[in-house]
Amino acid sequence: MTAATYQYVDLHDASVVTTRALLTARENITDTVAARAMMCIHGGAGFGKTLAVNTCLRELEPAEDVRRVTFRARPTARAVRYELFTALDLAGEPPRHPSEFDRLLKTALAERPRTFLVDEAQWLNGEAFEYFRYLWDEPATQLAIIFVGGAGCHTVLRREPMLSSRVFIWQQFTRLTPSEVLDVIPLFHPVWADAEPQDITFADQHAAHGNFRAWAQLTAHTRTALARTGRPRVDQELLRWAFSRLA
Repeated sequence: MTAATYQYVDLHDASVVTTRALLTARENITDTVAARAMMCIHGGAGFGKTLAVNTCLRELEPAEDVRRVTFRARPTARAVRYELFTALDLAGEPPRHPSEFDRLLKTALAERPRTFLVDEAQWLNGEAFEYFRYLWDEPATQLAIIFVGGAGCHTVLRREPMLSSRVFIWQQFTRLTPSEVLDVIPLFHPVWADAEPQDITFADQHAAHGNFRAWAQLTAHTRTALARTGRPRVDQELLRWAFSRLA
């Protein structure tokens, strides 16, 4: 379900660092799965939501059957049915009639406890969210659902009172604070392990802005600069070259 070293870019030697947000997500996800409930993790792009959720859910496997579904457009209930059919590895052809399809999914979801990670949930509309609620409300199903998405995910969910009233935990991911940056970035990649704190702060203020995805991009370019120049460690001249690639 999850890759062992999920990162935005293929960044050799990068580590998953334990931020306050990740620790909170671990606790919230564990409690949500235990309660067979629904939760929503939301926040801006690049703040580390998906990485944190993948990391936390991987810790629950194989005891927990985790299935991931991702949507890239505004799906209808019909599209959600087909996506769940695929995610559950159900045999045969998908049923043609909605009522028959619903019975099949409910039967499959009643077999054993499962957790759905619904990524990019900001693309879901009211109809799609309502279909997840419909399955979750079925007494026989044993579902936990983790919705993960951008800021729009929270907005859309809040517009659906029948669903939002059932959300067990809400968690918002935000940018790393300047002090968090100094704590976690030296642990994120060896490039920063012996960097001067003022150089890390300089990089954050001018390029990364507390955004983990931006830090991954910047780290990749900084590695390239170190390799090409033969310099032993990061400095501000080298960082300015890396910034030029991000403009």
